[in-house]
Amino acid sequence: MSVSFKDQVAIITGAGGGLGRSHALTLAKHGAAVVVNDFGGARDGSGGTTEASEAVVREITEAGGRAIANAGNVTAEADMQQMVGQALSAFGRIDVLINNAGILRDKSFAKMEIEDFRRVVEVHLMGTTIATKAVWAQMREQKYGRILVTSSTSGSYGNFGQSNYGAAKMGVLGLMNVLHLEGAKYGIHVNAIVPTAATRMTGDMMDPAMLELLAPELVSPAAVWLVSRDAPSRIALLAGAGTVARLALVESQGSASLVRTSRPKVWENVSTK
Repeated sequence: MSVSFKDQVAIITGAGGGLGRSHALTLAKHGAAVVVNDFGGARDGSGGTTEASEAVVREITEAGGRAIANAGNVTAEADMQQMVGQALSAFGRIDVLINNAGILRDKSFAKMEIEDFRRVVEVHLMGTTIATKAVWAQMREQKYGRILVTSSTSGSYGNFGQSNYGAAKMGVLGLMNVLHLEGAKYGIHVNAIVPTAATRMTGDMMDPAMLELLAPELVSPAAVWLVSRDAPSRIALLAGAGTVARLALVESQGSASLVRTSRPKVWENVSTK
């Protein structure tokens, strides 16, 4: 399906490399003005530099697109508010937010420090919340918005050594479900991408033969469609290696049973699922 983002403005967090960079380049190719946000930290969230976001901006502008760099930290409310102000000053509106920023601090739960658990949840779940909160009022006012959260199969299915990451990635799906309901009357659609890709965070964990098959560019078409004008809302798409599938939460048919209680002595119907 062909999509156009002509006259639209998109913010992508964590867009200095990997999936975020690919999303930014794809959106720019389809006509969007892009705010390339990247804190520039290491994979575990330490450090910080503007080099990564500025490099992506150069790629976009040299190809004839419009883009600006932002080095704000998604966990800092003031940074995200400043990013929104920068976008409005440069381009006048905000149509799209792709929450992509993230870090990893993998360890088995037995060996994981609580601070490592807290920090990953802070970046993935709270960072998504803070960035989304920063654009929410603007999108409500203009009665249009497209927001994408980035989840993971580490949350929906589990992955050894990623209790912090998995918990955060399931959390953003819960956030999506609620914001879908609250944004509906304002024309705000909220969706999720569940990517499988070789990025800075995951590439060195994969067999080299898998790197080309799992290129970030094979995820971006699904992500970009989920923030397009005709996108649905409350949809989670698994994407990677050229395939796309819908992630669904299902509920089995309930069965009724009789449970006797001692106080008061009555029979109650309960449904078990």
